[in-house]
Amino acid sequence: MANGEGATLICVPIMADTVDQMVALIHKAKFSGADLVEVRLDHLKSFNPSVDIETVIKQSSLPTLFTYRPTWEGGQYAGDEDSRRDALRLAMKLGADYIDVELQVANEFYNSLQEDKPSKCKIIVSSHNYQFTPSIEDLGDLVARIQATGADIVKFATTAKDISDVARVFQITVHSHVRAVPIIALVMGERGLMSRVLCPKFGGYLTFGTLESGKVSAPGQPTIKELLDLYNFRMIGPDTKIYGIIGNPVGHSKSPLLYNEAFRTAGINGVYLRFLVDDVASFFQTYSSSDFAGFSCTIPHKEAAAMCCDEVDPTAKSIGAVNCVIRRQADGKLFGCNTDYVGAITAIEEGLQGLHSASSVTGSPLAGKLFVIIGAGGAGKALAYGAKEKGARVVIANRTYERAKELADAVGAQALSLADLEGFHPETGMILANTTSIGMHPKVDETPVSKEVLQYYSLVFDAVYTPKITRLLWEAEESGARIVTGVEMLIGQAYEQYERFTGLPAPKELFKRIMANS
Repeated sequence: MANGEGATLICVPIMADTVDQMVALIHKAKFSGADLVEVRLDHLKSFNPSVDIETVIKQSSLPTLFTYRPTWEGGQYAGDEDSRRDALRLAMKLGADYIDVELQVANEFYNSLQEDKPSKCKIIVSSHNYQFTPSIEDLGDLVARIQATGADIVKFATTAKDISDVARVFQITVHSHVRAVPIIALVMGERGLMSRVLCPKFGGYLTFGTLESGKVSAPGQPTIKELLDLYNFRMIGPDTKIYGIIGNPVGHSKSPLLYNEAFRTAGINGVYLRFLVDDVASFFQTYSSSDFAGFSCTIPHKEAAAMCCDEVDPTAKSIGAVNCVIRRQADGKLFGCNTDYVGAITAIEEGLQGLHSASSVTGSPLAGKLFVIIGAGGAGKALAYGAKEKGARVVIANRTYERAKELADAVGAQALSLADLEGFHPETGMILANTTSIGMHPKVDETPVSKEVLQYYSLVFDAVYTPKITRLLWEAEESGARIVTGVEMLIGQAYEQYERFTGLPAPKELFKRIMANS
């Protein structure tokens, strides 16, 4: 077991101005499902140690970890060391379950103990690196130095400059777990998220989950609700398979909502994460074990991901981009495919079904239509391929004309610059599809084309789904066009990905219900 007594613990940091506020937050943490709380004494505006510590311990409904973090280690305490040390010793004496002591002063702290420390209280000796994640050798040395102080529990937190940094921390965690060294090893920042979620898999003693989003004691902490309800934290174990979406940015992605709920419902031992990736090739090379079983790919990595795959299905090869990568369990090879075009084209076809002009002898309402695609990246390529396959006349518009021309030549289409699109309206009843990130949160006021242009289109699709109704879509609707949202594409492309991930039929109604309620 991760902590020597049970599964990996969830600790909620408690930060407040007063002790009364802290006690209220502790009760809230218990109600939220926490196993223990970290009482951050350095956040108190006024502090009477003998009264306040005893009050917290007596009124706490959860085991307590007391931290009195100085400014030189990222905290808020700027007073003298003697007073800080006295407060932590008092917490031990009054019945704290844990205290946190920084490595820099750990030896002095142990020397200051005038009597044997209470057997109940465990001392966590910690080190925080807010700049980077050291090498595996340096991390090993760090753990050894922390152990040498006499620590009951080793803790270190580093900062991820690249998501590959997390792999070194996983390696140290597993090594320490095998040696029965209780360890808390976390990576700060958005790129370090999986270090916090996957603690139960790799043997971490505890992880931190906040009560409210944004109110964190260290960068990158998820909420306890996200840990429990989104990532199914209590179900994660050594054999859990890891899936996720690779992108940059990726924090907006709703894919974890879909897959984790579907995994839980079907009893699949898997967890789906957001991976903020800068270099796709490095990511795949670093996380090459069979535990990392499948990936969704989004902007801007769809084309680069295709080049990293050992095998790409013929359709994705024609498109030149993949949005789904599977690691074959038999040989560890990466197989790439593209489900974007199926999800998007199907959603657009369904949107056209209700229009009177949607009849076609070929059976597809896209046949013969002038289909204008904004963007020449992975999603643009997918839509161009799919629309051409359905018999549409395709036009590619891109900020950089050369990229538009390259894609247009590949699929047999016409190329325009995005600026030229403002004056492009050879006919009415056209279809417009935005495949770029223009208009995505937080830049919700942006739109790829002016409202005046939209009167020439009978249907407008936007691959952006945060927000669900973008400026482009609401202006299109005001102009009389039918609109198709990125949510409909997301659900459509997710069906095939889920089936490829699991070998099971996609829970279509569940996916629709989740997105309708999100």
